[in-house]
Amino acid sequence: MCGRTACSLGADNLRRACAYRDSRGRQRQPEWIRAERYRPSYNKGPQSNGPVLLSRRHLQQDADSSERVLMDMRWGLVPSWFKKDDPSKMQFNTSNCRSDTMLKKSSYKGALLQGKRCVVLADGFYEWQQQSGGKQPYFIYFPQPKDAVAEEKEGEEEWRGWRLLTMAGIFDCWEPPAGGEMLYTYTIITVDASKDVSFIHHRMPAILDGDEAIRKWLDFAEVPTQEAVKLIQPTENIVFHPVSTFVNSVRNNAPECLAPIELGAKKEVKATPSSKTMLGWLKNSQEGSPQKKENDLPRWTSQFIHSPSPKKTSADILQQWLGKEGQPAAKKRKA
Repeated sequence: MCGRTACSLGADNLRRACAYRDSRGRQRQPEWIRAERYRPSYNKGPQSNGPVLLSRRHLQQDADSSERVLMDMRWGLVPSWFKKDDPSKMQFNTSNCRSDTMLKKSSYKGALLQGKRCVVLADGFYEWQQQSGGKQPYFIYFPQPKDAVAEEKEGEEEWRGWRLLTMAGIFDCWEPPAGGEMLYTYTIITVDASKDVSFIHHRMPAILDGDEAIRKWLDFAEVPTQEAVKLIQPTENIVFHPVSTFVNSVRNNAPECLAPIELGAKKEVKATPSSKTMLGWLKNSQEGSPQKKENDLPRWTSQFIHSPSPKKTSADILQQWLGKEGQPAAKKRKA
């Protein structure tokens, strides 16, 4: 499943990170719709708002269906046919949608057949592993490019920072029965977990890996539903690291939510210069405020990405990172 995400990039950097080529091969950046409503966060839960990509044709009928726009939508789909005057009165949870039933359940089927497909954006998502002593949270995300940079040069158009996780979603638009502003909401499609993360949880979001998959999922005018749903598969192209239970409360919205920890330690590791450097970097990026100026938001670096040898455990990898300046904390599970 997917019940918590992080998306810490500011509005302008988020737009740059979503650059793409349209049907004519032109390099584009999606236009923001209501950008002023977007708020970066290290700890987003259902019923909060989050950024999604969708085809402009959903908003403008004569638009090129390959053109993309960014919108801030509420997480938890409210079907257009919902009749009550308050979406909170819905009797069921629609934050996640199982891939095996999305064409059967009325909450999703209509929207999906109408081509209301979107891409939910995040730095990564959190998942909890059930253990005898409680639940251990993990942060899960894409491996980062080797040329990813921590500092963006002023005036540079090409995005070379954090690679966003792109999750397949379905959205809908609900109008209050008594009239009023339209409410845009979304759900994240889930699939059986890939081998790498199945030890954490048996479900995971349907992740669209690469711009071609994103293009096919979004371009509902060119790619019919029957073809698009073939993209909904588990992916092995992810890395992860354990994080503190600080993230358990959705009220906690700070860089510490996704900072790596050493398994078996009661607190975040802070005994070495490297661990202090990372936590300091995370803290300085926002200084406790989830709504700081865009230039003050965190700039990720490939320094924290790692593919360990098959014999190393997650604890070994974390110890290695702690012992060497610049060593990463992420790991990819091996068979």
